[in-house]
Amino acid sequence: MRLRNSVAAAVGALVLVLALPTSAQAADGRFTYISHDGGWSQGRYLSDPPSGVCITLPGAEDPVGRPADSPRNDTDAWARVFTGTGCDGDYFDLRPSGGRASDRLKLRSVVFSWPDLD
Repeated sequence: MRLRNSVAAAVGALVLVLALPTSAQAADGRFTYISHDGGWSQGRYLSDPPSGVCITLPGAEDPVGRPADSPRNDTDAWARVFTGTGCDGDYFDLRPSGGRASDRLKLRSVVFSWPDLD
């Protein structure tokens, strides 16, 4: 009887451990860019963004408005920036710790990958 109770407790504990969500990884640092919403240019940033999640950039989400530009990746993860919202369209990869592009690179969304892009 005791053995059966011990086995049941162990199986129950294992099920609980496997059912718990794992902690989400985040890219440490800041990703900065310039948006042009409302006719104004504004420096913006994402601080410690989640990895593996597509982020449509605030200020660049309107597909008929002006896209963002001048991205700088000061996180510890690769950043893949996209010309479209929802991580759609052409893309460009920015290396961790200082990867950047000029105002000629237009973007609307980004995804961060830990430790590298697939």
